[in-house]
Amino acid sequence: MVTLADVRRIAESLPRSYEVLVGGRVKFRVGRLVYLSFSRDETVMGFAFPKEEREWLIGGSPDKFMRPTKSDLRYNWVLVRLIALDQKEMRELVLDAWRMVVPKGVAPNRPTNPG
Repeated sequence: MVTLADVRRIAESLPRSYEVLVGGRVKFRVGRLVYLSFSRDETVMGFAFPKEEREWLIGGSPDKFMRPTKSDLRYNWVLVRLIALDQKEMRELVLDAWRMVVPKGVAPNRPTNPG
């Protein structure tokens, strides 16, 4: 099972990434943009993900991935149950989410439409 500490090790190593505590929830940002967020009980991680591909991701693993809250559906965002992730998949999700928010010159292969 993946934990917040596992994610933190990856996120802290990424350029321009920093951790904040907002309303009792751990979040990781680049500038003002949040790319990772955890539930208060640290069992669910929200992450930046292209909303055009969200249904495909959730549909392929509905036991693992979930839609964000109704108010967050307009954002590039998906939720994942940490218990369902392995270390390799977690690392890929974190890196891809970070690439969506970091300036193009900082991350090679950054998606061109993050917003």
